[in-house]
Amino acid sequence: MVALFVTSSGTGIGKTYLTAALTRYFRDNGRKVEAYKPVISGFDSAVPEESDTGILLSAMARPVTADEIDRISPWRFTAPLSPHIAARMEGRQIEFEALVEYSRSKATSADVVLIEGVGGIMAPLDDQHTVLDWMAQIGVPALLVVGSYLGAISHTLSALKALDVYGVEICAVIVDESPDSSVPFDDAVASIRQFAPRSKVVALRYQENRTATPPAIGDLVKLL
Repeated sequence: MVALFVTSSGTGIGKTYLTAALTRYFRDNGRKVEAYKPVISGFDSAVPEESDTGILLSAMARPVTADEIDRISPWRFTAPLSPHIAARMEGRQIEFEALVEYSRSKATSADVVLIEGVGGIMAPLDDQHTVLDWMAQIGVPALLVVGSYLGAISHTLSALKALDVYGVEICAVIVDESPDSSVPFDDAVASIRQFAPRSKVVALRYQENRTATPPAIGDLVKLL
């Protein structure tokens, strides 16, 4: 049984893309897989199929119904903001201990369990806790998804340092190519490998069809 936390150096970089791709890969190879997005902001209930939650349900070949949404994303907020701000705008708050307990209970629900975080590793969840605190409390290994945009190398190294300080095990760093970046993709990947020599780095070339499983996913799975 494998449980992994999919996190990132920031928002909009590729967590859901990677989680969905891994979900499809494991399903196609006969593994029972469950993917969860416990906390999501920017959730539009009018078009749930377009949300990260909807994308993960589709990857699991599950219907995008209210019950399924509740099952994998119990903390949902409308505003596309940091979770603690989005929750406050609705007069709500994320109960950190309940989130940790939920995540721990789901970590053994299938042969492969993927728990996708929200925002970057330092995104606040409430007035005291960040995603990094959440990861440290769950205690499962993580996949760090980063980009290749200008500034991504620094963001990646900063994220790795923070994860190391908190004792979070990193299975691999996945560099998801940022479209239209001014930084050559191969140079970004090489630099991350140079400055993070202890990390396993997987290069994920950008492809227009975001529902097709990238070839590099097979290479990543071999590292797990």
